[in-house]
Amino acid sequence: MLEIFVDGDACPVKAEVERVALRHGLNVTIVSNGGLRPSANPSVRHVIVPAGADVADDWIAEHAEEGDIVVTADIPLASRVLKKRARAIGPNGKPFTEDGIGMALAMRGLHQHVREATGTQTYNAGFTAKDRSQFLQTLENEIQAAKRATRNN
Repeated sequence: MLEIFVDGDACPVKAEVERVALRHGLNVTIVSNGGLRPSANPSVRHVIVPAGADVADDWIAEHAEEGDIVVTADIPLASRVLKKRARAIGPNGKPFTEDGIGMALAMRGLHQHVREATGTQTYNAGFTAKDRSQFLQTLENEIQAAKRATRNN
């Protein structure tokens, strides 16, 4: 059955995921290394992993299956779940795709190189109401596409 996994630390759209999943009768697993308030919704499970680099990412990559949806801003995690034929969406509503993940990984590497070479910090754009709206639309589209794919198999 289709499940939604959320890379929970610093994810600004957890409440939106919960609302949309409830409407569709889907289970949600929010993975973090702590500090999140548990949901009263019985279809939302919280998994707390030990602190450490990529521990939550590793848990999600291990448990996500083909057709599941993963919400993450982490490009390497998105790449890992795409290889498992799961879907990946950024909190800004931009879907990660097989066609675009290589470029996203390359740009991430370039930005990391620039930071290391120059000692300057790069910044991400702030999260906006437009991003939240785009996320909701993309999540709905991905759920519908996953349901169609399940019916066709």
